[in-house]
Amino acid sequence: MIAYIKGKLHQLQDDAVIVDVQGVGYEIICPNPMVFQYSLNEDVLIHTYHYVREDQQLLYGFKDSDEKYLFTKLISVSGIGPKGALAILGSVNIEDFVSAVEQEDEKYLTGFPGVGKKTARQIILDLKGKLTTEISISTREDGKKDINQKMNSSIQEAQEALVSLGYTEREIKTILPDLRKLESDHTDEIIRKALALLVKN
Repeated sequence: MIAYIKGKLHQLQDDAVIVDVQGVGYEIICPNPMVFQYSLNEDVLIHTYHYVREDQQLLYGFKDSDEKYLFTKLISVSGIGPKGALAILGSVNIEDFVSAVEQEDEKYLTGFPGVGKKTARQIILDLKGKLTTEISISTREDGKKDINQKMNSSIQEAQEALVSLGYTEREIKTILPDLRKLESDHTDEIIRKALALLVKN
């Protein structure tokens, strides 16, 4: 098992990064390669999961150990493969995701690409009580949980609106961290901020 890759970040692709390790280029598939954009041509350490099947060997990469751990747990859920897990991780706040699983919040989980009610229920059945052993989540008041859930729902609605306007998933992913910093649950406000950021990019 390859636990991590450490080397110079050589290239960013739509769904992967290329890391040069002493002249050997490793292609590492990531949920959101753009999180590494400020490390281009610099040394990076990327946590990896070595996915081996009879017909393929792939390296999946993550920004930290929590993201990697959640990936390994998601692909253990019936109905979720590596692509589905990456789609979830591409726009997730890990702490909120763990909280949603613990609270059995199916509505939050069905907000992710490819996750219907059946899959959301399976995620809860398979992962409830297992994620908090490795991923720490802070204790919050119910009111704050409601605010976070509304904010995530509004961000999801904003993403859908941006896609309808012609923006790609890759473009939208690059600005998600900034949108979350708004801490707003008003979809219109999030869309205005998103458009301003996209114009700059």
